[in-house]
Amino acid sequence: MDEDLRYPLGTPSLRSPLTPSEREEKIRVLAELPGRLRDAVSGLTDTQLDTPYRPGGWTVRQVVHHLPDSHLNAYLRFKKAVTEDHPTVQPYDEKAWAEQGEARSGELEMSLRLVDGLHRRWVTGLEALPDEAWSRGMHHPEVGELDLDQLLCLYDWHCRHHLAHILGLRDREGW
Repeated sequence: MDEDLRYPLGTPSLRSPLTPSEREEKIRVLAELPGRLRDAVSGLTDTQLDTPYRPGGWTVRQVVHHLPDSHLNAYLRFKKAVTEDHPTVQPYDEKAWAEQGEARSGELEMSLRLVDGLHRRWVTGLEALPDEAWSRGMHHPEVGELDLDQLLCLYDWHCRHHLAHILGLRDREGW
């Protein structure tokens, strides 16, 4: 059960190459995340926001603050791959970031606004990429070689994965 709660959608499938219609669908998921995230946490109390989505997992509040942390890093990775020749991208310690003060107790609006602006800019850039750019790649020291199609698959999954954490908890708790 714990693995089902940890990975409600399973693990990501990093397919490449994607068709243009597959890319469009994944970009649409990125475009819709800000509104869907805001809806997912709407009306939750501080006690509910500070409830872990699974035993030993992050709280809803930490998940919300994690999304802009992760997606800022992803946005920069996309930009580097588009503008540099096969860059090595920087990993970050997401668990340590999730323990920082603003992630543990900060108000959600700052992160919801950050996700909104970031995703508008990110989606605009992705929609403008020519087909041949999607094969551009990068090296991630912890993951290995990735191209932009694979990175898009990862963050499409990441959006849906964390929404499923929040919505699954709301459903289980009857919120």
